[in-house]
Amino acid sequence: MSHTIFVVAGLLVYVMTTRIGHQRRPPSSAIGWVVSIVAFPYLAVPLFLVLGSRKLTRPQRRLHSVVEQPPAGGPVWATQLLASMELPAPAHNESLVWHGDGPAALQSLLALIDGAQQRLDLCTFIFGNDEVGEAVADALARCAQRGVRVRLLVDAIGSMKTHPRVLKRLRKEGVRVRRFMPLLHNPRKGRLNLRNHRKVAVADGVHVWSGGRNLAVEYFFNQPDAPAWIDLSHEARGALAAQAAAQFEQDWRTASGRVKHIDAPVALAPVATEGPCAQWVATGPDHADDTVHALLLAAAYHARKRILAVTPYFVPDDALLYAWCMACRRGVDVNVVVPAQSNHMLADWARGRALRELCASGGKVWLLPQMAHAKAVVIDDDLALSGSLNLDARSLFLNYEVMTAFYSPEQVQWLVRWFEQQMATAQPFDAKQPGLLRDMGEGLVRSVGFQL
Repeated sequence: MSHTIFVVAGLLVYVMTTRIGHQRRPPSSAIGWVVSIVAFPYLAVPLFLVLGSRKLTRPQRRLHSVVEQPPAGGPVWATQLLASMELPAPAHNESLVWHGDGPAALQSLLALIDGAQQRLDLCTFIFGNDEVGEAVADALARCAQRGVRVRLLVDAIGSMKTHPRVLKRLRKEGVRVRRFMPLLHNPRKGRLNLRNHRKVAVADGVHVWSGGRNLAVEYFFNQPDAPAWIDLSHEARGALAAQAAAQFEQDWRTASGRVKHIDAPVALAPVATEGPCAQWVATGPDHADDTVHALLLAAAYHARKRILAVTPYFVPDDALLYAWCMACRRGVDVNVVVPAQSNHMLADWARGRALRELCASGGKVWLLPQMAHAKAVVIDDDLALSGSLNLDARSLFLNYEVMTAFYSPEQVQWLVRWFEQQMATAQPFDAKQPGLLRDMGEGLVRSVGFQL
């Protein structure tokens, strides 16, 4: 009887926490928690209390009427949707450059750090103990020695293997260092399950470097035993940097335990009336909406010509997968590019059913011969997204993530050409049905895919 009472109490805690706290979650996540609480209540209930919250803050929503089209441009449906979720508006920038090449991307990052005059902010998920991590650490130290205010934010889980002496040395050189949500911290000041996966460097509020690359050697250079991972990053001068600086300010406060949402001050940046148009699109526990998920859903129903996507892990929720399948059936050319074998075996198992369902609806899936860590989506000819967000439920619903939305034809076409180059080296996915054991294994892994 006492066991039954505990199970019922655990389910009641789950219902009350999710409903009262407006903790919307994917069906797979909800099913996973309920089954776990029923099957393993003495383990699952404490875990839910520690890890179960998905949104730490609920920023106040303002009532919105029809949002006018921002003067900087972009497809109306996208800019109106993002404006209704209180994201910064699209804006023109002085310059915007893509990095498809690893060495060029690192050179750009180091130049940004060396060029900072007053303040330099850097956020990363992984800070490697290798030649790339050492190069970035040396640049940060030089920057601080010049009298620049330097702040480094690393995720406590992602950078768990970062040697303590590296961060100790940086602090000694004058760099302010914070770990985002360490293993041991006050649960009221954050949840262990909610990680900061954003990658961004901002100099003086006017120059930003961002994308999918962590600061470790495999993201930039070939190794004797393996080629460099396929990845993307970009840099911009202008309004995008100001938006990124404001976001970093909020993340820096969150890392100190102050999780209450604030309207962070936007750094000053030159106002451009022409030039590449882009928009900072952050998502995560610090936003009331799942902004990128909402944008991708809307894009699936607005697309008329094509959807191109690259991601290392393809484990979308049912709603997004269904929307893309419906786009295929409407005649939209949907192409998904993934590595033939990623660095996470469970993610490769979990993706099988989604990839086969997409192919059955008329989509195309391409397998790259090497690890691809890039995250990007192209919708028709007027919207491209690139940044830190993987197409899995962890990135879509749990992590602190950021994507940049590109609206200028030059930037969109650059990414289209990049996709064509990748697909030219890839092999089509074999969508045949697996054996019974494989199918059962995929279903089991997929049932907890929201935690991958």
